[in-house]
Amino acid sequence: MQPRTILFIGNFFFSLFAALPAYILLPYLSSFMPTVYAGLVISGGALVAVVFFLFLPQLVAFYGTQRLAILFAVLEMLALFLLALSPGAVAACLLVALGVSIQPLLSYELDLLLEATVTEEGKTGRIRTLFITAWNIAGLASPLLMGALLAGGDDYNRVFLASAVALIPFTVLFAARRLPQGAPPNPSHMRDTLICIMRDRDLAAVTFGHFVLYSFYIWAPLYVPTYLHDVLGIPWSSLGWIFSVMLIPYVLIEYPAGWVADRLLGDKELMLAGFLIAGGALAAVSTVSSSTPLSLILVILVSSRVGSALIESMTEGHFFRRVSERDVNSISVFRGVWPLANIIAPIVGSVILLSGNLQSLFLITGGFIIIAGAAATFRIKDFR
Repeated sequence: MQPRTILFIGNFFFSLFAALPAYILLPYLSSFMPTVYAGLVISGGALVAVVFFLFLPQLVAFYGTQRLAILFAVLEMLALFLLALSPGAVAACLLVALGVSIQPLLSYELDLLLEATVTEEGKTGRIRTLFITAWNIAGLASPLLMGALLAGGDDYNRVFLASAVALIPFTVLFAARRLPQGAPPNPSHMRDTLICIMRDRDLAAVTFGHFVLYSFYIWAPLYVPTYLHDVLGIPWSSLGWIFSVMLIPYVLIEYPAGWVADRLLGDKELMLAGFLIAGGALAAVSTVSSSTPLSLILVILVSSRVGSALIESMTEGHFFRRVSERDVNSISVFRGVWPLANIIAPIVGSVILLSGNLQSLFLITGGFIIIAGAAATFRIKDFR
């Protein structure tokens, strides 16, 4: 099997284990504590990941990318298996935090391994979007499986068990064959890398745009399912197929968007459209009530993912045109926005909920995505 094929399949199983519990984390944690504080558990795990990211380039240089990927997968699998055993409140919070902290670290290792297979930068957009599409195909199946597992009631342990099982083929796949590592990594002082990125208007803008995207990836999967299930009373069996249809744009849009960016337009125009659509749709969730038809809810949710699919394909492609697998510190900073958003976005959500409600949260966060995303896009230097 070709190395790039292994990475595409690996990303499929990565998505399967990551997406399964994503929609139920907040309802699960809310069974132990008030919803307004549940997001802080996720922030705590993300803080650990941010600190760990400071040392990742040195660990990659010493241990190798593939070994670390296998190690992180095994640790994540262990945390999920333990969550499936119905631990107490304190243990459950610690295990959720551990799982949240590992996911961006594992994504970073896959980035380095994939970048080592890219020899022609003119194909970066298509290779990256194929890689993401493998993730998104699994993402379509995850909500359906989640809905089936929870059809008999809110037995979230089943979801954690299925997520852990999905990591078994991932681990076997990466342990079975040695993958190319590319050129030796070139770690530098993290402070120097941050200064370099901040001084580069283009890299700073696309990194900030990626942060805005990952803030959306916290606010939407955490709070929208909670609102639809806990407040409006829509059962998980219905939400399962709704969320699955919602994710179809990732499969249909991202690769064509990467092709259009490579061949025709560049990244900027599609990125701006993505921020406007995603932010507007998230704000529109604030208008949903118990009398809103499911068809209209579906249109709003699908629109939100049309926008985020455009953002993801453009920020990923734009950044990786500018770096290689040797730029481990730059990639570390770029991937570090995932746990950074995991810290900041739930705290913002909790602050809004302390003085408002979920509708105001959707309105405020949707507006932020539009304004901040547009500001980032206008500072990007398109390659065409």
